[in-house]
Amino acid sequence: MTADYILETQDLVKEFKGFVAVDHVNLKVRRGRIHALIGPNGAGKTTVFNMLTKFHAPTRGRITYNGRDITRMKPADIAHLGIIRSFQISAVFPHLTALENVRIGLQARLTNSFRFWRSDRSLKHLDDRAMELLDAVGLADYAHVITVELAYGRKRALEIATTLALDPELMLLDEPTQGMGSEDVGVITDLIKEVAAERTILMVEHNLNVVSTLADTITVLQRGAVLAEGTYEEVSSNREVMVAYMGMEEA
Repeated sequence: MTADYILETQDLVKEFKGFVAVDHVNLKVRRGRIHALIGPNGAGKTTVFNMLTKFHAPTRGRITYNGRDITRMKPADIAHLGIIRSFQISAVFPHLTALENVRIGLQARLTNSFRFWRSDRSLKHLDDRAMELLDAVGLADYAHVITVELAYGRKRALEIATTLALDPELMLLDEPTQGMGSEDVGVITDLIKEVAAERTILMVEHNLNVVSTLADTITVLQRGAVLAEGTYEEVSSNREVMVAYMGMEEA
């Protein structure tokens, strides 16, 4: 692995009782770039994410992060290394305010961070940084709004803020625009672009307009294997990709 690549997989395989969900996938995620993982439903995208973040152990293969073999590490250890993941559904605390959600992310980086019985006053020193993060995602005016009352797009923006609170070097975004209207999609797309200025992003995304706007490199999966890889222009003109992903009929 060279210094240009922050994350690399080598012949990554995941089998479930004989079913091959991921079949010898080789990824190279270039540092400081946005890399998209796309493909039809059931292509193995989320399974790859689950192996990268250690929710699933690979059946075979190797995962390297910053030159270090992380294949058998635990999820918490992966997070401490700087790999932080968001999920397809909004993963925030619905009955806390936006500020309190971000503050929990900041608290997680402290020693003895999960002593949730600590008084609210003892955590006030985190508020300034929490407000900075909320402002960065356009939510400063919603700091004291209970999260369940936020519109869906704002909840996803809040999730990105809480992810940023953990100061990730590599962000894994799983369907960040899923279920959004076009206006919210545009807001989150712009936000991801801003966030990517200071870190590396690997994302699973179905919206090809978002992918074409954001991704420097695209890896296309089909039936658990890599079908194609390249820029949007390269993969969108690949006939195999059009057949597998866009429903185009073979000649």
